[in-house]
Amino acid sequence: MLSALGHLLPIAVAVAVSTLPITVTILILLSPRRNQAAIPFLIGWVAGMTAVVAVSALGASTLPVMPVRKAQTSIGIAEVVVGVALLFVAGLTWRRTARAPADKRSRWIDTLDSVGPVTALGLGVALNVRPKGLLLGVAAGLSIAGSSLKSPDAVIVIAIYIALSSSTVIVPIIVTLLAPARMEPRLVLARDWLNQNSGHITVLVLLMVGFVILGDGLSRL
Repeated sequence: MLSALGHLLPIAVAVAVSTLPITVTILILLSPRRNQAAIPFLIGWVAGMTAVVAVSALGASTLPVMPVRKAQTSIGIAEVVVGVALLFVAGLTWRRTARAPADKRSRWIDTLDSVGPVTALGLGVALNVRPKGLLLGVAAGLSIAGSSLKSPDAVIVIAIYIALSSSTVIVPIIVTLLAPARMEPRLVLARDWLNQNSGHITVLVLLMVGFVILGDGLSRL
């Protein structure tokens, strides 16, 4: 189990520091409807992440019966594909960041002011099926399947992975709902900093995790 968690840790960190869900979380918490939208968004984010990881792990573990070595090779090939895809997305993100106006990302401030519970729930789920989120979720599922864990251990590992990956959404929401006056200035500072640096953070994280997954896939071949 510890080995599986070790493989998952870089992916969990990549999801946790993913700037888009953090930015959406901050903007929802700064909106007039945060009390109605924050918890539904959190539920959607966690549920969508769990679904992607669980389906990916289950799909990889239910491949046609084959010798262990061939099964590891199949998972390795899938990880290589995901790793290369993440590196490709990193390249696209870098090009888009280099060409984008400095204030382009600040448009989120206006679009999320009126988000309601249902929209927030759907948005939380949808963020897990954007290209980056989907690739990271599939990578986590493949890593779990490749660890050949028993079902109870796999459930525990997935739960730990979800807790780590969603911590940067869970903690701000809980703390802000409990102490909004104290958190609002910090949220504003975080929002402004992310508006300026989110693209560069995304590129660095995608490169790091892309190479990690690519290396793990190559080691299984």
